[in-house]
Amino acid sequence: MDAAPLLGSASIVAAKELVMSGTVLIVEDDTRIANWVKIYFERAGFFAEVSPDGQSGLALARNLAPDLIILDLMLPRLDGVELCKILRRESDVPIIMLTAKEAHADRIIGLDSGADDYIVKPFDPEEVVARAHAVLRRVRDRVQQVLTRGDVTLNETTRSVTVNGEPVTLSQAQTALLSTFMRHPNQVLTRDQLISLAFNDEFDGFDRAIDSQIARLRRQIARDGRQPIQTVYGAGYRFVVEDE
Repeated sequence: MDAAPLLGSASIVAAKELVMSGTVLIVEDDTRIANWVKIYFERAGFFAEVSPDGQSGLALARNLAPDLIILDLMLPRLDGVELCKILRRESDVPIIMLTAKEAHADRIIGLDSGADDYIVKPFDPEEVVARAHAVLRRVRDRVQQVLTRGDVTLNETTRSVTVNGEPVTLSQAQTALLSTFMRHPNQVLTRDQLISLAFNDEFDGFDRAIDSQIARLRRQIARDGRQPIQTVYGAGYRFVVEDE
């Protein structure tokens, strides 16, 4: 399949100025799925571009500088995992990975390669747009250094935490774990992923020590019988946020 033509810089700037939601690049070799998703993003006010393979997707990402990338895992010329790694080395653009595989390992590979979220095919395109809005909200939070998920708010600059507006005192390790959970809402994170994301693989302890830290964190942020951090038996933990 021929690569999609690249837009000229002037055309890209002009098109981006017409929308408020942002620019999304869809890298997907299935034309039907790509155009289907593109239509829904355009209806939501995004400027959307499609690329049919990894190589042209990389070129278009560099030229377009999108606000968000929807990236298929299985791509010709350059697969989604490798493309995601390259993009992550070059920028912090949010990436949502699409995969036809339901294996838990494939989801972990997507997250480990730098994706911010993943969606398993078949999917509802409205869900993709909703997840895109959620990821972009998290990016805005990241810039502001203030994360809010449900009743919990974390100011990463001051390291202060509130639950329902009430201050909560956490240790440095608990704050790092909370930040990781809040940056990956509704995603199952293994102990190894938590160690890597929260402590850059420098956690001085064994896997079960993470369980102890999480148990203390859960006690601190639970309110009125509500506990956002759930145990997913045999897999890890998940920070549940109902509106994302």
